[in-house]
Amino acid sequence: MNETNRRILVIDDNVAIHDDFRKILCRGRGKQDDILDAFFDESGPRGDDEPAFEFEIDSAMQGSDGLRMVSEAQAAGRPYAMAFVDMRMPPGWDGLETIQRIWAGYPDLQVVICTAYSDRSWAEIIASLGESDQLVILKKPFDPVEARQLAIALTKKWRLTQQARLRLFQANQIIATVVTRSRYHIGSLSETGKRLT
Repeated sequence: MNETNRRILVIDDNVAIHDDFRKILCRGRGKQDDILDAFFDESGPRGDDEPAFEFEIDSAMQGSDGLRMVSEAQAAGRPYAMAFVDMRMPPGWDGLETIQRIWAGYPDLQVVICTAYSDRSWAEIIASLGESDQLVILKKPFDPVEARQLAIALTKKWRLTQQARLRLFQANQIIATVVTRSRYHIGSLSETGKRLT
């Protein structure tokens, strides 16, 4: 588990947002994309000095689709490390309900709520989801650098959490083995002591 899981799910009802995340997080852009960006005065080509963090991006247009995709990815042994979730996604679940349902079955998923509106206060979000170090808010329109930094930090955080959990499990197994062997040896010594007396 040394390799960072860079699988990201974007849950948003706006196709343009999915395209924006792909532009920001995927390096597989061709020269044609760079020319179009320059022509339309977009962000322009990425420089060769930019870190080469590759992300795998999947898209869900509604919260229920996102939950299904998270479930399928987990079952296939290819879980998502994080998700960018829109707050408003009519006509289905909103962002809070989507996150609640996903976290009910997959609590390790790191989540960034993306919103352009202040539909819910921070207090309301915390009341619905609880205090969590797995939740960040990114206001739209978002800065590409901020979105990229969040993706890098949260996918790494997901990996470190998984590593810590694995090490804790392994430590508990070692402790259980040592306790079992110690009980056996104590029992053997006790039997030997009884025979000697």
